[in-house]
Amino acid sequence: MKVKKRSFIPLIKLRMLVLCVLCLASCSSHQHPDKKIFHYNESSGIASLDPAFAKNQSVMWAVHQLYNTLVEVDDNMKLVPSLAKSWEISDDNLIYTFHLHTDVFFQDDEAFANNKGRKFTANDVEYSFKRIIDKNTASPGAWIFNSHIDSANGFKALDDSTFQLKLTHPFQPILGILSMQYCSIVAKEAVEKYGNDFRRHPVGTGPFRFVAWEEGQALILKKNNNYFEKDSLENPLPYLDGIKVSFNESKATEFLEFQQGKLDFINDIDPSFKDEILTKTGNLKKEWQGKIELQKHPYLNIEYFGILCDSNNTLLKNSPLRLQKIRQAINYGFDRKKMMLYIRNSIGTAAENGFVPMGLPSFNTSVVGYRYDAEKAKQLLAEAGFPNGNGLPVITLLTIPIYTDIASYVANELQQIGIKIQVETVQKSLLLEQTAKSQALFFRGSWIADYPDAENFLSVFYGKNPAPPNYTRYNDPAFDELYEKAMAEKNDSVRYKLYQQMDQLEINNAPVVPLWYDMVIHLVHTNIKNFKPNSLNLLELRRVQKINN
Repeated sequence: MKVKKRSFIPLIKLRMLVLCVLCLASCSSHQHPDKKIFHYNESSGIASLDPAFAKNQSVMWAVHQLYNTLVEVDDNMKLVPSLAKSWEISDDNLIYTFHLHTDVFFQDDEAFANNKGRKFTANDVEYSFKRIIDKNTASPGAWIFNSHIDSANGFKALDDSTFQLKLTHPFQPILGILSMQYCSIVAKEAVEKYGNDFRRHPVGTGPFRFVAWEEGQALILKKNNNYFEKDSLENPLPYLDGIKVSFNESKATEFLEFQQGKLDFINDIDPSFKDEILTKTGNLKKEWQGKIELQKHPYLNIEYFGILCDSNNTLLKNSPLRLQKIRQAINYGFDRKKMMLYIRNSIGTAAENGFVPMGLPSFNTSVVGYRYDAEKAKQLLAEAGFPNGNGLPVITLLTIPIYTDIASYVANELQQIGIKIQVETVQKSLLLEQTAKSQALFFRGSWIADYPDAENFLSVFYGKNPAPPNYTRYNDPAFDELYEKAMAEKNDSVRYKLYQQMDQLEINNAPVVPLWYDMVIHLVHTNIKNFKPNSLNLLELRRVQKINN
């Protein structure tokens, strides 16, 4: 039997075309000084441009430029219309009816007749949501609808401009879930045409459209001239002509390119050069002032140490961590503010209130957390039967390499009051596996909001939730009752009060040691205008303007 040799000519031609496009884009500021191209680096790379796989920040940032969701989050973390103009909620809180824009088109693509993007309809919403939970898609976002959606009629296009979502039980955060990039609206024709290659050939309704992607080199997007949104003066969005994403793995190279003006901004400041740029109080050093802009904004992420609370787990049987007063003593026993000043250069805020971080509308300092109080910690140790730590066994704290300095700081502080902590550093993948299997007794953790609702953080302690998100296996019937009551509450003010009660309950029981509420840190060149940070740290470029030098 003859074997037909595979021809590599089309692949070579495609690669040469992509490289030419990338070269053109990299030289755009020189050849086309009037073009406004926004440049940023993604050191971790981008795994996919398919919204169904938008599970990390690098993918979410790119997907947000290419696609839209029914609702989105504004600068104040409020849910506002996007592809949906408006919506109504039934009296029983189970049916959500969305009225859609009728002037939205998918970007021009070969997937459509005559290569012309067709009008977006409610059928696209139904298809996109069903695709997320389809096992054949294997989306890591399939969990977002969990048991909340009516299995028979959960997603339904009533007509071209009306979409209906049905819940099995009241779940107020569902609108926040619909703002996630997983819920971006895709076109069935494009998914079917490109198959597995849809991950690198996106077709959306967003402000920018796909041009080329050479993995490991660069991603190029250009302005979608048919985008439906306009600014307050009826000028079409976006203002930028395009976006170029580079993929330098080295943070040192990234910083050098930012200094040279090849990148327009940097997200976060690598620990290796934070002391070069920032003072201990978290401000720009004098030599940088006026040259670049430092943006700081609350970030919906909390860093913490978790404590396993499952009394049936043998790990806890002889551990002092089974005692509430020991857990509370650990919380009182170190100075979070000093930690932030000397180790974090004041990037973030000491977590001295609840588990729910700053930046959410429901955040309130009325939730009383733990402030440094060595005498209180010693008193709790004595009440637990270990005066001055006498007889208290060594407690192992599992952490990952980049947080070893934080863990060591806490261990040294706690040793002063008689609590001996042994810091053990393991790889992140191993720690995630151990916490998911309830094999870690005392461990480093963090929780980043998937959507802007405190429920996303409080679900970490809901007794009916597995690990994840309930890594501590916390189980308190009083907490669960408040949680379920809050999920059915339409009134935001009432729901926020329930959230605060829940937060206070778990803080008192101390299944976690909150460390700090995180902060978005951006370094931005002064010729970039209207570039605003947000609490989800989502890259928002629709209204960004660039003044070419």
